[in-house]
Amino acid sequence: MTEDATPLAATNLLIGIDDTDSEGGKGTGSLARGLLASLDERRIGAALGATRHQLLLDPSIPFTAENTSHCLALKASHRLEVAAIAEMVVEFVEAEAAPGSSPGIAIVRDASWEDPSVTSRLVAFGESAKTEVLDAESATGLAADLGIHLSAHGESNWGVVGALAAVGLHLSGDDGLFTWMPGIRDVTGQVSYRQLRFLVPIDAALDPSGREPALDDLIELGDWVRPVLTGGRCILLLDPPVASTAQAGGFGARPKPVNKWQVASREVVKAH
Repeated sequence: MTEDATPLAATNLLIGIDDTDSEGGKGTGSLARGLLASLDERRIGAALGATRHQLLLDPSIPFTAENTSHCLALKASHRLEVAAIAEMVVEFVEAEAAPGSSPGIAIVRDASWEDPSVTSRLVAFGESAKTEVLDAESATGLAADLGIHLSAHGESNWGVVGALAAVGLHLSGDDGLFTWMPGIRDVTGQVSYRQLRFLVPIDAALDPSGREPALDDLIELGDWVRPVLTGGRCILLLDPPVASTAQAGGFGARPKPVNKWQVASREVVKAH
C-alpha cells in the first residue's frame, strides 16, 4: 500500500451482525468472515474489513461468551438496493447461524451516514450499548426513525441491539479490533515494517507513545495480528522497541541501526 492510503476510505456499505452463535459452536466473528467472503464472491461488494466490538457485560443481557458484535465494511455497487443486499445477507445468516440463536442484521449505506445527524445518533446508540442495558425496541425504533434496515431472525429479537451498535461503533472510528482485513490472517513471524505495509493495508503501526517503526525496522508479529480502529484509522498496536541491531547498508555505507518491535498483547488489543 502507499503511505497515504486509507484502508476504509472506499467503504460505502456497513453490515452489523450479532447473536449468531451458540455454546460450543463457531462464533459470530467466524460467520462475519464467511459472509464477507460470500458477498465478495457474489460480486456484491469488495470486502474491506470486519471489526469486533465489545458491548456491556451484564447478567441481564443474554450472550454466549463475551457479548461482542461485528461490523462488516464493503465497497458495494451503487446499483444494488439495500433490499436486494438484505435478502442475500439474511439468506446467508439464516443458513449459517447456530440453531437456537437470535441473529440481528443492520445494513447502512453511505447515503445515510453522510447525514451528520444520522451518524451522531448511530454512534450514540453504539456507545450506549457499551455502558447501558438497551432493549430491542430502542434499536428498532431508532432504525425506523433513521430509515435504515434492521431485522431480527431466530427465536427472539435480541440480536438487533448488537447489530445496530456495531454499525454505530464502527462509524465512530474509535472502537473495535479488526478480526479480518486483507492479509492479517496470512502474516506471521518476523517481518520488516516495509514488508508489513506491503502485505497488510494498515494506516500505521504505533507504540503507546505514538512512535512508528522505520521501514527497515523488524516487527515480531507472532500468530495473532489484529489492528484496531482508532482515530478513524486502522492501527496495529506495538510494544516499545526492545532491541537495536546494526544492519549493513550498501557498499561503503555505515551500518544502520534497526529496532526490533513486537505486536501488543491480546489483552491490550481487546481493550479497544
